[in-house]
Amino acid sequence: MLMVLAMAGAAAMAWQLQAWRYGVQLERQSASQTDALKQQLQTALHQQQLEQTKRLVLEQQLSASDQQHAQELSDAQRDQARLRDRLATADLRLSVFLDTTDPANGCSMPATPSASGVVHGASRARLDPAHAQRIIGITDAGDNGLIALRACQAYIRALIH
Repeated sequence: MLMVLAMAGAAAMAWQLQAWRYGVQLERQSASQTDALKQQLQTALHQQQLEQTKRLVLEQQLSASDQQHAQELSDAQRDQARLRDRLATADLRLSVFLDTTDPANGCSMPATPSASGVVHGASRARLDPAHAQRIIGITDAGDNGLIALRACQAYIRALIH
């Protein structure tokens, strides 16, 4: 019985020793895995901060670009409104060059005088104010479209870079 008891005691001691060694090994693996996860987390956080910084810079660039294009649009609209007002008050008249080589043009109008004297250039004809207003409206829409196109192109360029 004593021998069985001694063998059982030795087996229990061996069992405890193996459990202790296995516990130490698991603890080392757990610490190693925890360190690896911390490093991955730090890398991910750093990457996220870089992406947020890039996004903030891009948003600031787009905001500045948007403000610039809004100012250009406002300036163009103000200039168009001023031109329409000058046309409406007859302060300004639009004219077009006449094709003097056109055989259908039976009546040649003299050139309009300018502040410095009579212009001895090509013949010109004044446009009806209503037609001039329509032309200004068309050019206004074209200017707005070009400004919007430049804004879209700048936005795409900013996103690409």
